[in-house]
Amino acid sequence: MSAAPAANRAADVLAGLSIAGLLLPEAVAYSGIAGLPPQAGVIALFVGLACYGLLGRSRYAIVSATSSSAAVLAAGTLALAGPEGAARAAVAATLVLLTGGCFLVAGAARLGGLSHLIARPVLRGFTFGLACVIALKQLPNLGGLPDLHGDFVPRLLLDLLRSAGGVNPAALGTGAAALLLLFLAERVRRLPGSLLAIVLGVAASGWLARHGVALTGAIDLVPAWTLPAWPQPDQWLPSVELAAAVLLVLYAESYGSIRAFALKHGDPVQPNRDLLVLGVANALSGLLHGMPVGAGYSGTSANEAAGAQSRLAGLVAAATVLLLVLVLLRWIERIPAPVLAAIVIHAVSKSWRLSVFRPYLQWRRDRLVALAAVLAVLALGILNGLLAAIAFGLVMLLRQLATPHLSVLGRLPGSHDFVDLAEHPSAQPPPGMLVLRPEEPLFFANAESILALARRQVERHPAGSVLVLSLEESPDLDGTTLEALADFAAWLAARGIVLRVARLKDAVRALLLRAALPQLPPQALDYWSVEDAVEAAASAPPPTETSPP
Repeated sequence: MSAAPAANRAADVLAGLSIAGLLLPEAVAYSGIAGLPPQAGVIALFVGLACYGLLGRSRYAIVSATSSSAAVLAAGTLALAGPEGAARAAVAATLVLLTGGCFLVAGAARLGGLSHLIARPVLRGFTFGLACVIALKQLPNLGGLPDLHGDFVPRLLLDLLRSAGGVNPAALGTGAAALLLLFLAERVRRLPGSLLAIVLGVAASGWLARHGVALTGAIDLVPAWTLPAWPQPDQWLPSVELAAAVLLVLYAESYGSIRAFALKHGDPVQPNRDLLVLGVANALSGLLHGMPVGAGYSGTSANEAAGAQSRLAGLVAAATVLLLVLVLLRWIERIPAPVLAAIVIHAVSKSWRLSVFRPYLQWRRDRLVALAAVLAVLALGILNGLLAAIAFGLVMLLRQLATPHLSVLGRLPGSHDFVDLAEHPSAQPPPGMLVLRPEEPLFFANAESILALARRQVERHPAGSVLVLSLEESPDLDGTTLEALADFAAWLAARGIVLRVARLKDAVRALLLRAALPQLPPQALDYWSVEDAVEAAASAPPPTETSPP
């Protein structure tokens, strides 16, 4: 046995033991976010670690319950089942199972790029707003107050102010001390602050319970093998929609974590396989009445920082979690609720850093998208806010693509390069011709507008007998664009202007050849560069005069 593999295995064992102490209390705490009993988070943690450790590909990914998916699940179960606990637990199991099914369908359809539906500014804004909502909803647990229901921030703040007079001093002191300990432990490498806070909280649980501080309570780890209740006929559509929303959140977060550490260490990424593995993990968690699972960034980064070298670390963590709950279950049940609330607040506090928005301010790009995502979550709630933020991001993209922008090109002196005349005054337009380039891909929403701008440019240059149209920005053309291009070519032909198309992608050239537009014969498409088209036009005989129809 070589020294390197043995050392790697030892590092994996140590990493698995280290992160188990971090993951277990977070799993119990995230159950509270979802409005589910504590065992839901513990079951999800074990299932996620075991499934990804056996079937996954990332060396560092830690698949467990996440705060974001717990919050989305809470909003969904509240909408479908109301605040009653047993009904919410049954609906939650169904939603997690449906989420697993959605993952499996997406993996079978090879939709590995699904997470790109959520732009990074949307995801960062959503995460920031979500962290604020989660922390706000944990404040009652931190101070011994009644739970807050819903996720509409103004209403939550109002309810919190109304109940502030009933703060339990012992609970508030415990929560504040645990929170301070967690932030101080960040400064000491490898010091498990959450584990230390739990040990101290359990040690003081008897005194705290006598002073009215709530404890975690009974955890029933007997697996529920019964199938989750199927939705009523009128609830199928909203249930599938909610499952798809959980899938989007989980996969965007998971793929971001997996890809970030794969790029850092030069590892390959297999997004379609990850979809299938997450599908298996969520389906199994739903069958066992657990929570949805994904590869959260905090757990994955903690695993890498602990020195993990392979997926063995996740399997060791799963075995450690199982051992902890079997041996120390009665102590886990005595964790004070304010300590769990402090662990949740500390975990989501990493998402409050305003520095994540600095690049968008510096680049002057996507500032509105990120801000809209934050405001949508705070004003509309978690689930509606997520959907509104995604829709706003897509609308802003369509707005950008649909805004017509057409450049008139000229040749830089002494070079082969054709550039925008408005940006490069030294460039010279080729004599007797006009060179145009759309700066956005042509598609149904902008084709008519861009070609209308092209008509205006032709009217401003009546001396030109040749128009060179560079379509380098268009990887494909839809039916609307083909029809608009045919009308434009006919309009040019009626004015005796020859149209030459340059820098076509192979797929677009093949499409235009199949379309067989009379005004665009094959020889008008054979120019790999703008310079080729200009030189061919300069050496060609002048076109014959064509009378308008």
